[in-house]
Amino acid sequence: MAYSTILKPSDYFNTKLYTGNGSTNAITGVGFQPDFTWIKQRAGSTSHMLFDVIRGATYRLSSDTNEANGQYSTSLTAFGSDGFTLGSFNDVNINSGTFAAWNWKANGAGSANTQGSINSTVSVNTTSGFSIVKYSGNSSSTSTIGHGLGVAPSLVIIKNLGQAEEWVVGVNAGSLDFTQYAYLNLNNAFSGNAAAFFNNTNPSSSLIYIGNSGTVNGGSSYDHIAYCFSNVQGFSKIGSYNGNGNATNPPFIYTGFKPAFVMLKVTNSADSWNMYDNRRLGYNGTGGRLKADSTVVEAVGSAYQVCNFYSNGFSPQGSDGTSNGTSKTYIYLAFAESPFVANSGESIPTTAR
Repeated sequence: MAYSTILKPSDYFNTKLYTGNGSTNAITGVGFQPDFTWIKQRAGSTSHMLFDVIRGATYRLSSDTNEANGQYSTSLTAFGSDGFTLGSFNDVNINSGTFAAWNWKANGAGSANTQGSINSTVSVNTTSGFSIVKYSGNSSSTSTIGHGLGVAPSLVIIKNLGQAEEWVVGVNAGSLDFTQYAYLNLNNAFSGNAAAFFNNTNPSSSLIYIGNSGTVNGGSSYDHIAYCFSNVQGFSKIGSYNGNGNATNPPFIYTGFKPAFVMLKVTNSADSWNMYDNRRLGYNGTGGRLKADSTVVEAVGSAYQVCNFYSNGFSPQGSDGTSNGTSKTYIYLAFAESPFVANSGESIPTTAR
C-alpha cells in the first residue's frame, strides 16, 4: 500500500517563484519558515545560490562552483515565518529578473549531535527525511558524523565551507552505493572507490562515514556542511532508472506521488544535474530545465528538456542522454506535490496516470 505519512507535502518542500526588485524584497508564500533555500535566476546566466539556517542567512554557496562559503550582506538577509528577505544582490534579486527558489524545512538553527566521532550541529526533520549537518573536520580516514534522521539517508551532499573544494555526492539507489561518488558542481560520471570521501561505507541510521579527503574532512580548521535526504513514502524518493533512448515510449518512473520537483543525473557518462519543478512552466509537457552544475538559463522547447509529471511518477521525454539515453542509468531526487494514496484494498498502479 502507498499510504503517505505526509498529506500536505508543501508543509516541508515548496517551490516559490518571484520577481526581483533590486532592493529590499520580502518573499512570502512559501508556507513555512525555510531552513534551506536554493535560488536560481531563470533567464540570467548567474550562479545558483544556496542558503541555510545553520551557516546563517547571509552566507551563500553556489552549486555550480567549488567556491568556499561566502558572506554577502545584500543577498538573502533573513529567513521568515513564510519565506525570506532579500537584499539588492543581482544573483538573487536583480530588478525585473525572474527567479525560482526551492525551499526545504528542517528544524531551525539545529542542536548538538554527539553520535559520531566528530561532533556536529544538526537541524533535522525526521518526518520529511531531511537534515542539515555542520561539522569541523579532523583529517581521520575513519571518521563518523551523526545526521539525526533515525534512518539511513539515501543521498548525501557535502561541501567544505572553508576552501575551494568540490561538492561531493553519495547515493544509495539502484546499482549505486557509497563506494562511488560524483560532484554536484561538475557533470562527471559517477566514479568508483569513494574511500577518501565516504570510506566506501553506506550511512547507517545514525551516522555518515567519511574519509580523509579535504573535500569532506579538511581538518579542524575547516567547517563542512552536509545535506542529507532519506526516502519518505508518499513524499520523497531517491531512486534509479534505466534510459531506453525511445522518444515515443520513454520510461515511466514510479515514485508513489505526483512530483513537485525532480533532479536527475546520468551515472555512467558525463552530463549535467537536471532540475525540473511543477511551478515554472505548469503541470505537464513542461520544459524549464535548469542545471545544478551550470549557470545556464532555463531551457525550453526541445523534447529532452521536458520531464512530464504524473499523479504517481514522472517520465523524462526525448531520447537524449541527458535524461533518456540508450544504455544509460540515472539517479534522481524527487519531492511530492501530492501523495498518491490508495484506499484500503486497492492496488497501486505503477504506470503513468
